[in-house]
Amino acid sequence: MKVTVCQIDPRAPHLDGFLNDLKQHITEQGTDFLLLPEMGFSDWLAADPKPEAARWQQAVLDHDHQIASLSDFGTRAIMGTRPIVKPNGSRRNQAYLWSADTNQAAAVHEKYYLPDEDGYWEHSWYDRGPKSFDLGRALNMRIGVQICTEMWFFDWARHYGASRADLLCVPRATPHGSTDKWLAGGQSAAVCSGAYCLSSNLWAPEGEKLNAGGLGWIIDPEGDILTTTSVEQPFATAEIDLDFAHHSKTTYPRYVPE
Repeated sequence: MKVTVCQIDPRAPHLDGFLNDLKQHITEQGTDFLLLPEMGFSDWLAADPKPEAARWQQAVLDHDHQIASLSDFGTRAIMGTRPIVKPNGSRRNQAYLWSADTNQAAAVHEKYYLPDEDGYWEHSWYDRGPKSFDLGRALNMRIGVQICTEMWFFDWARHYGASRADLLCVPRATPHGSTDKWLAGGQSAAVCSGAYCLSSNLWAPEGEKLNAGGLGWIIDPEGDILTTTSVEQPFATAEIDLDFAHHSKTTYPRYVPE
């Protein structure tokens, strides 16, 4: 099973170029599963402290447009997050899992832990989802997801380990200057869950309104870093062993009872 992570610039003048290059990388690598960053198909709304309903709705349309064309990526399954509006008008950040078999993006989880600070005014822009962390299923894999800040709540990584997740996906929008901290957290999440931890992040040059520092990763269930992304190499692919993830659930520290 080949999995790919990425760092992409979601700003309107740059997004299409990154996506075209990502499609070429996927074709060359023979990727089976792709993880996209958090709300990666439009400008990062939460950079502004004051929410605007019209901008949120435009971001919904932008994501719907790109998700409708995910078959163009040439891979078998894709996970990302998107802005949505619930029937009661509540705005949410929803993780979805797209499968080539159905050509549909199924809802998996709505972000529950929401920061609210300079550059990341998420709790101001949208509401938290239910406090539930369910599995998605694709390619005979059990797939857990913790959206960005949620990674730091390691009880849920442990929960995904008990649920026999093969992948723990962490789509992010995280700043420059914090990438080493996030990578260390990803290693911890992998060890807690006994799953491969994958993360993709937004990216923009330092000093831009969007403070996003990139660094995607693929980490094995023992916390070993298999590959990372960078400015020079914004896409990274590794081959994973699902039997290793299955076996890891029986070894330390995963077997230790609660």
